[in-house]
Amino acid sequence: MSEFAGKCVFITGASRGIGAAAAREFAAVGANVVLAARNGDAVAELAGEIGRQALAVPCDVSRYWEVQAAVEAAVKTFGRLDVLVGNAGVIDPIGHLQDCDPDAWGHLIDVNIKGVFNGMHAALPVMKAQGGGTILTVSSGAASRPVEGWSAYCTSKAGAQMLTRSLDLEERANGIRAIGLSPGTVATDMQRDIKASGINPVSQLDWSEHIPPAWPAKALVWMCSPEADPWLGDEISLRDQNIREQVGLL
Repeated sequence: MSEFAGKCVFITGASRGIGAAAAREFAAVGANVVLAARNGDAVAELAGEIGRQALAVPCDVSRYWEVQAAVEAAVKTFGRLDVLVGNAGVIDPIGHLQDCDPDAWGHLIDVNIKGVFNGMHAALPVMKAQGGGTILTVSSGAASRPVEGWSAYCTSKAGAQMLTRSLDLEERANGIRAIGLSPGTVATDMQRDIKASGINPVSQLDWSEHIPPAWPAKALVWMCSPEADPWLGDEISLRDQNIREQVGLL
């Protein structure tokens, strides 16, 4: 994977879970990685672990000016921006629609939809000036079907899916590769919150049924290759055995 040497990968929600695993995976194949998350201490610790290839940037993706500043820091440090991984997301509030706090519901939308838009909007001018780039968004099966207690999360993932499709429609001709990744259930802190809620069948799953964060991380690296081009503007599902084989997970 020497094609990543000198490339810059910007990852939101990089402090833990899929984001942290993706940072390690991209760094392992030679990329420079920019780690953006609200938890500045956590991304600083991860950047220290990775070394000179990593830059930690405290960033709340729901605030456009913070995302824009983080992208500027990435370009200032590494000279370019080749891949954006829109991974930041929250699951709370979990609860029936009539019981959800409106402010909490709105905050999830700010992070899970506006955060994806903010990343795309800030990255596009840099990528287009370079002649292209790849924008990957971590999606979910919840984007296409309702799940009890997840009205905000399902709505947000459906919105993020449409942002990916809109980006592909408008910018593919300008060299922008836009793809979503639906990883299935992953063994992360989010799954612990889901389990604690006790709402819907997902919360009843045994921990052994969740895939490790390294799997979607490897998939995100693979999605930067031409092998993933048939899915431009669409979503790749890690529930698909054929995809797992192509990524090298089986």
